[in-house]
Amino acid sequence: MRRIILTSCFLFLALSLFSQKNQLKALVGGTLIDGYGSDPIKNSVILIEGERIKAIGTVETLPVPANAEVMSTEGMSVLPGLWDMHVHTMINGHADYAYWDKTYPPLFKDVIMPSSAHQLLMAGVTSARDLGAPLEESIAVRDAINSGKIPGATLYVSGPFIQHEPYPGTEDFRWGVNGPEDGIKKIKRLAKAGVDVIKLIDHDQMTMEELKAVVDEAHKNNLKVVAHGHRPEEIRRGLEVGVDCFEHTGLSSAPKYPEDVIKMIEERTAQMNKGPLFWCPTVEGLYNYEYVRDNQEKLDNDSWHLGLPDSVITDIKNSFKHPDRLPYFQLTPSRKPTLQTKVQQLLDAGVVLLIGTDSGIPMKFHSQSTWNELDVWVNEFGIDPMYAIRSATYWPALWMGVADDVGTVTPGKYADIIAVKGDVLRYISLLQDVDMVIKHGKRYK
Repeated sequence: MRRIILTSCFLFLALSLFSQKNQLKALVGGTLIDGYGSDPIKNSVILIEGERIKAIGTVETLPVPANAEVMSTEGMSVLPGLWDMHVHTMINGHADYAYWDKTYPPLFKDVIMPSSAHQLLMAGVTSARDLGAPLEESIAVRDAINSGKIPGATLYVSGPFIQHEPYPGTEDFRWGVNGPEDGIKKIKRLAKAGVDVIKLIDHDQMTMEELKAVVDEAHKNNLKVVAHGHRPEEIRRGLEVGVDCFEHTGLSSAPKYPEDVIKMIEERTAQMNKGPLFWCPTVEGLYNYEYVRDNQEKLDNDSWHLGLPDSVITDIKNSFKHPDRLPYFQLTPSRKPTLQTKVQQLLDAGVVLLIGTDSGIPMKFHSQSTWNELDVWVNEFGIDPMYAIRSATYWPALWMGVADDVGTVTPGKYADIIAVKGDVLRYISLLQDVDMVIKHGKRYK
């Protein structure tokens, strides 16, 4: 008798789980911006079955099945889950890197990085490129999210930075290269561990032989290479060896990129057979610093507390008690006027810009950075809102090689969808308060 009861309970539980996994959901009534760049679909209907999108239409053309769970998106903009192509989940806005790197590594895997990923998700960022963290922790957190053990944005991780020589005290997440053979060895180790991308910094300090060996070995292992563009020689060398994406506007307070650098970029973008040249300018942290310094409501917003113990929250707060005194930002007022010029140079040269934020740097939180980057692009730099949204949806998925599964709202793809009240094409800053977050068919907000 007991065996019959246990068997019945097991079958009931299995059927319940199966039913939940395959339950139909319907998002009904919103204006759909699907990520492809065409005119939005008014009064849209999106049917979700399990983890994926089953069908898309309008209230006039696509009947909602009687057994579907209906979620009204009336009055909302509906769009693909956002991507942030430059985050640092191992940091959470603390202003003293040396102290953080010494104090918090024991908490990276179980507290800090999961908190960052969860904050990204609740901000509408369903996918992110995590560029620079200890290898074991990066893989563990990424896989825990992918298996459903913890909530968070889907992470594409680089593991440790690759550079000429690690800064003192950072050896666990910055790997130096001592000769071409050592560079190849390090890339092979990362590839074997299962990283998704390679992150290069300070590569103008490497020999060309070392740099070429690193990039070539990465490409042999089907890994794209992301590289800093802080200095002109980083860009020149990166273009020469075939780097796949550049990060930051760089060049400190120099007013613009040198003519020879722009010419090299134009020559690269003219080569259609190589595909687009991608660039992640990460401007909002610099552009908004003075405003945040003088108007500290964003620092008081508790969205960045999610998943962090009170002791860590207090420590982070104390680190920026005096925002005007932070060494990290002392040159920023001189850099700010150059940002729009450099971004416009890149656009004029034919690059494809990607939304990325450097989220996690001092006073820049995973719960806020992405929408701020979009806001600066659109409202300060005059970039078309649809271009900006595609730079946070379609293009990142294409660059990462996962466009068959995510990046647009398309039948057959994962249901990574967000919705916000109002018209984001007119008011991009509405994304600061996303009303609905669905990832792989599961509603998180």
